[in-house]
Amino acid sequence: MFCFFYYNLNMRGRPITKIELIAIKKLRETGHSLPEICKILKRRSSTIHRFAKNVKVLPEYVNILRQKQGGSMKRSKKLWQKSVTQVKELLKKITHRDKLFILAALYWGEGTKKELNIINSDPKLIRVFISCLEEIGIKKNDLRISLRIYDNIDSNKAKEYWSKVCGINETNILNVNVLIGKKIGKLPFGMCRVRVTKSAKSFKLIMSMIGFIKSQIIPAPIVQWIERGTPKP
Repeated sequence: MFCFFYYNLNMRGRPITKIELIAIKKLRETGHSLPEICKILKRRSSTIHRFAKNVKVLPEYVNILRQKQGGSMKRSKKLWQKSVTQVKELLKKITHRDKLFILAALYWGEGTKKELNIINSDPKLIRVFISCLEEIGIKKNDLRISLRIYDNIDSNKAKEYWSKVCGINETNILNVNVLIGKKIGKLPFGMCRVRVTKSAKSFKLIMSMIGFIKSQIIPAPIVQWIERGTPKP
């Protein structure tokens, strides 16, 4: 295996040198993985990827690199399996109280601050949000659904999709806002907005839950400092 210029100096943050470029090319050609090159040259993965992505591995080293990549995938799979098992032990069954915390956290991150509504493109997030709303007595009949899609998305398919996600009839989707342009990838069915009618009481309850979480986790002086917006001393 080829080894080239093992630097002890930390080169991160410095411009890439000609010697490093030569080293990256040679290391990649001889079947070194990106993590290996990062370790040898003490460079960030983004830097190494940028300069190694177009370098072709020499035929006699292709199998060596594939074996390394296969080993990495196996290790990653084992870690995922271990994590899933560990989470089941840590969380066990999600309770009513847990759902209240989830509702508050979701709304803190994604909800509006004037009325009870949330918009997102993640169907699982929307489904969890609606499920958690039920924990504070909000029914499906209290929901008003509207969609935001791009003009390359079929509105009928989008309505059918989100009605199933939300567990409502398509006729209960009140509005479809069509945006000009195309968006692919993360928005195959656009974004779904869930609004709760007559939500003053529920909105205040959720915002109070968020306030409770803040008071329990963030020390009062820090909360006061953040709210004042003063620069950190």
